[in-house]
Amino acid sequence: MRKVSLGSRTFDAINIFIMLLILVVVLYPILNIIATSLSSARYISSGSLTIWPRGFTTQAYVDVFHDALIYKGYMNSILYAVGSTGIMLLFTSLLAYPLTVPGFAGKKFITIFLMITMFFSGGLIPTYLLMRSMHLLNTVWVMILPGAVGAYNVFLFRIFFLNVPAELKESAVIDGANDFVVLFRIILPLSKALLATFALFGLVGSWNSWFEALIYLKDQDKYPLQMILRNYLFTMDTSAIQGRVGAGNIAINSSGTALDPKAIRMSVIIITMFPIMVIYPFFQKHFTKGVLVGAIKG
Repeated sequence: MRKVSLGSRTFDAINIFIMLLILVVVLYPILNIIATSLSSARYISSGSLTIWPRGFTTQAYVDVFHDALIYKGYMNSILYAVGSTGIMLLFTSLLAYPLTVPGFAGKKFITIFLMITMFFSGGLIPTYLLMRSMHLLNTVWVMILPGAVGAYNVFLFRIFFLNVPAELKESAVIDGANDFVVLFRIILPLSKALLATFALFGLVGSWNSWFEALIYLKDQDKYPLQMILRNYLFTMDTSAIQGRVGAGNIAINSSGTALDPKAIRMSVIIITMFPIMVIYPFFQKHFTKGVLVGAIKG
């Protein structure tokens, strides 16, 4: 049995200590948010909360779920996240595949064009004017289409597709398969790690996005959940406890068990981040392989 050196044991101990320290730093704010959302107003206002709820109550969640905008925001965010991610994966694959085909005439032009977009952006105002000219403002599509293709994603997809054995593609072509069959029946099924990783990035990015909704959307019924959260965080104040507060006009109890607006804010934060925390484990097994794309072949 190989003897472990003192230096190796010391390194492992330091490494474990640092990882535990990072874990505490990351978990403490989350546990504090959960504790605040489940505590009564008396303990929240006293500032005595740490990671355990005091005066346990779920009234904040009950009041939040009485707000119809929360449900609409959830459905809108799911639609935007799934729609934009699905379109991104589809169009990125369709653009990256021709760049792997030997002899494709437009390969050099498309590559240069994509590289230019990586260094120069149109900016907010030209993008807004483009969305307006295409009549996309205040529509569902303005939250889905603009991120359909990204140069960086295309190049990473191209690198991954190049790692697929050429013999598989050649045998399919000999059997009469066209490029669409090769892409959708051979390459993409072998690229599950890539697709899962970018699906995760796309879902998280779209779910956390609120600025686009602030710029392009006017109708509250089309707001994603992050915009609802933003409205809660910026419109609620302690003076509203006696009346109706928040983006959805949530009624706050005026009895001795009244809720502090901070409990409402924290409960909305938990409700907002819960779906992302749930889907992460299902993509985790593909994540490590997917983030290393490009490390083998350029």
